[in-house]
Amino acid sequence: MMKIHSRLLCLALLLSLTLSTYAEPPPGRVLISAGEFRMGCSPEDPDCSDDEGDSGGVSVNVPVFEIDQYEVPVGEYRECIEAGVCNRPKDHQRSKYCNFDAPGREDHPVNCVDWDQALAYCEWRGGRLPYEAEWEKAARGRTISRYPWGQEVDCKHAILDDGKTLGSAGDEPDGCGEDRTWPRGQRPANAYGLFNMYGNAGEWTMNWYADNAIIALYARGDLTGPGNGKRRVVRGGSWDENMSNLRSSYRNVKSPVSGKAVYGSIGFRCAYDASH
Repeated sequence: MMKIHSRLLCLALLLSLTLSTYAEPPPGRVLISAGEFRMGCSPEDPDCSDDEGDSGGVSVNVPVFEIDQYEVPVGEYRECIEAGVCNRPKDHQRSKYCNFDAPGREDHPVNCVDWDQALAYCEWRGGRLPYEAEWEKAARGRTISRYPWGQEVDCKHAILDDGKTLGSAGDEPDGCGEDRTWPRGQRPANAYGLFNMYGNAGEWTMNWYADNAIIALYARGDLTGPGNGKRRVVRGGSWDENMSNLRSSYRNVKSPVSGKAVYGSIGFRCAYDASH
């Protein structure tokens, strides 16, 4: 018993020393410590697709990184446009589901953005988009269940289409009855203090999509691959998606360029290499 206790103390001390070598992140960011987590299909999840791997997931080691506490809002993306760096996304005039230039939505997640627009903003902020493994580790918040709060989800937990919650949109349950996104931070944060990792807006990641990436790449230490592809990975589910699409392991995919389509369900948050 004493040996076990001593080992636990040593591990706690090692973790403390590891974190202390990194600078405190700026306000609005969270430091996610290095280490392994179980990525992919959660135990006892009957809804997993083949690209989510075997039940119980696989061990993936993720180096320390920082990630935004909230999704990027319209107002902050607008600052990047005014700085001459970012391009305008599709706006509210193009689609009622797009938040840019929509009255009263400056604190909603900016959506209707292509992948390169999201990346350009993050690079302007000194960051990048999160890698898919980083995103799932941060979203799970040290849990292995389907969702960080347990095995089920509804509008008490996230902004989604739960099939039952109605609001100002009449008989339309999308967006918990509002048929749109909500202002950021309207549901509880996870164990890392991150808001809206599930629902509201789905989130672009850095990675191209490969159906076997979790086992063939991430579990073997390659978090940045594959090197090319046709579609990028989108995580977290959104305001107009059902409960299954918000599961921790669900992997959505989209062409990085929307073209004539409107990506009203997709936004993003940024990640950063941790600073010593």
